[in-house]
Amino acid sequence: MTSSEASPSFRVAYVPGVTPAKWVRIWNERLPDIPLTLVPVSAAEAPDVLRDGGADAGFVRLPVDRTYFSAIPLYTETTVVVVPKDHVVTVADEVTVESLADDVVLHPLDDTLDWERLPGRPAIERPSTTADAVELVAAGVGLLVVPQSLARLYHRRDITYRPVTDAPQSRVALSWPEEMTTDMVEDFIGIVRGRTINSTRGRAATRAQPKRASAGSARGKSAGRNPRQGTGGPRGGKRRGPRRRS
Repeated sequence: MTSSEASPSFRVAYVPGVTPAKWVRIWNERLPDIPLTLVPVSAAEAPDVLRDGGADAGFVRLPVDRTYFSAIPLYTETTVVVVPKDHVVTVADEVTVESLADDVVLHPLDDTLDWERLPGRPAIERPSTTADAVELVAAGVGLLVVPQSLARLYHRRDITYRPVTDAPQSRVALSWPEEMTTDMVEDFIGIVRGRTINSTRGRAATRAQPKRASAGSARGKSAGRNPRQGTGGPRGGKRRGPRRRS
């Protein structure tokens, strides 16, 4: 089989914390003949994977280069601080950045938050990943401020988290190279935006539209109508008034 005859497929990249399962399920229901492959990537890798053709579209963390990528913002995440379960922070329902000033706050190399000024006291070394930083939190080395989805992703029984009301927030978006807006990308945009199959642009919607009778066939059906039948009743004749008695 040559490359031109290869079966079509669609690849979706996604960063840690994003759960694309519901969109994949809808894709498989609407386009069962086109396999959808998920491509897990780090937040830092996502733009290069899309730029190099490693995926057709992706769930990324903003910002992205809007001169090259199209992006549809989907939601903004709550930012939380991850702490050991016995930490004093746990007595409050939510905290501020200032309340973390005396704590060591870990700043992993894959941090996704856009800080103007880092909170707390810096650690001696920066952890390589958020997953590594969570392990250090459990060991009592420091605290970690992350989007809530990452706190859930790396959850352990010996740690917990609380919202940080004034910390930067992370926005998740569906993104793809603007010049590569294919029919399949349009199909996936429709799914993510919640369009029904009849309103989705792209081939999925085209397949779902019922065939309309042509004008010629409509005239043919009209021509085949019983000539005795008109629009006014079974016989189609004029209604006569009452007969006068002589």
